[in-house]
Amino acid sequence: MSELPTLAFPESFNMARWFLDERVTRDGLGGKTAILDDAGKWTFAQVLELSQRVHGALVDGGVMPEDRVLIILDDSVEFAAAFFGVLRAGAVVTMANPDLPDDDYAYYLEYTRARAVIVESRVAARPAVGRAIAASAFCRARVVVRDEAPISLDRYWSRWSEAVLARAPIADAFDTSKDDPAVWLFTSGSTGKPKAAVHLHHDFPFNTECYAKGALGMSSSDLTLAVPKLYFGYATGSNLMFPFAVGGTAILFRDKATPERLFDLAMQHEATLLISVPTMINKMTQLILTGTEPARAGQLASVRACVSAGEALPVELYRRWKELTGVEILDGIGSAELFHIYISNTPGDVAPGTLGKIVPGYEARLVGPDGKDVDNGEIGTLWVKGDSAALCYWHAHEKSKEVLRGDWVVSGDLFTRDSDGRFRYVGRADDLLKVGGIFVSPLEVEGALLTHAAVLETCVVGYEDEEGLVKALAYVVLRAPAAGGEALAAELLEHARSRLARYKVPRRIEFVPELPRSDRGKVLRRVLTAATGKSE
Repeated sequence: MSELPTLAFPESFNMARWFLDERVTRDGLGGKTAILDDAGKWTFAQVLELSQRVHGALVDGGVMPEDRVLIILDDSVEFAAAFFGVLRAGAVVTMANPDLPDDDYAYYLEYTRARAVIVESRVAARPAVGRAIAASAFCRARVVVRDEAPISLDRYWSRWSEAVLARAPIADAFDTSKDDPAVWLFTSGSTGKPKAAVHLHHDFPFNTECYAKGALGMSSSDLTLAVPKLYFGYATGSNLMFPFAVGGTAILFRDKATPERLFDLAMQHEATLLISVPTMINKMTQLILTGTEPARAGQLASVRACVSAGEALPVELYRRWKELTGVEILDGIGSAELFHIYISNTPGDVAPGTLGKIVPGYEARLVGPDGKDVDNGEIGTLWVKGDSAALCYWHAHEKSKEVLRGDWVVSGDLFTRDSDGRFRYVGRADDLLKVGGIFVSPLEVEGALLTHAAVLETCVVGYEDEEGLVKALAYVVLRAPAAGGEALAAELLEHARSRLARYKVPRRIEFVPELPRSDRGKVLRRVLTAATGKSE
């Protein structure tokens, strides 16, 4: 276990001041570039002033301290200004993906009871979304960003250019407590609708000190570039709060992340930290491996490390990436309940196939079914302690009691730990398969299949055979989709037999064009499990 550092935050504490104001007032970095986005460069002083104008616009709209404000924005300087502006007003940030299906916004509005919404015009212009916002019994301040989409404005609506840019700044942030609610981070929604973990003002600086500054060694020379978008807590930390805390620079872009876009932006802006997920690491690797654009690897010359989280990183993928690019992947695990990463590999200390060690400032236990800590090498449920833990899940009292137990956050994740203190992810308890009375980790089976040259992605789930016994089924996405067939399926099964114990080998292979994913990029195993049937 790691020794908890002394990180004392004053009782009167607003995290917007800590992340943004102090770069200007204390560090003298007002003229330094804070954001590079599609519209150009923005200094810390400019972002600060814009956030002060957002603060004013929210006050004009009747937003009070502790009211929720729903941000539905693309990655841009407006997102950063809205995020810190809401905090400056003493209100609570909630965030939603601007590319959700129409019906989902009604849920977010009702669940958050947002007093105000700051939304992209292209989203607000969608008829069903506009109706959902107009019908909200709570939302009485609506600011639309960018004016290109035609919107019927009623007395509650205002445009960013009028409500924010034309509004005088409010210089002083509301005097919140370090223990006041600040941000709701939504769970991935793997079962049912997403629920929000309620976080306090001191939670985010705590993890920033422990993980961003400590484990990653971030500094003012870092330029961050992220695959996930800012509405997702993984990116809100990695590509907004973290660079702002150290006086670095965040590279933002509004459109969807593609391998080509990431390579180009990394070279154009000389990014030093690439914040990614295994799926995109795989796509970028394939772009190099196909031979059509092998020079892409050279576009990452400025990148000192790639951070990975959100899903398991196969050893074979790490090996390919490192061989092609020379860039270390710092694989780690975090959660909405603890804001960000708390177990991670670190620069110069990477063990492929593991998630590294506990981040100093946090503690971890692996607990067996009997409630006792397991020995090294044995599988246990991960319990984590750290001062970035959420207060509760909103409107989910029973779930709060189940997961948030005193100082500890009890995950549904199963791990082993070796004698060096490195953690290895086995899977979620409800993902493990019991085949012939023995537990099988889908991740191990997936890792074996991924070593075959034809396999791009795979996900292994369980199904019941004609006798009601559980067997493993592998859904496989091929590099060349047209190559699928019975011969290749047999070849993949033989490939698995050469690397796995017989009971772990999939009984069936099914080729699919893609794997279902959530809006946060996670593979939806439950969708694939629901799609499985009895064997022929």
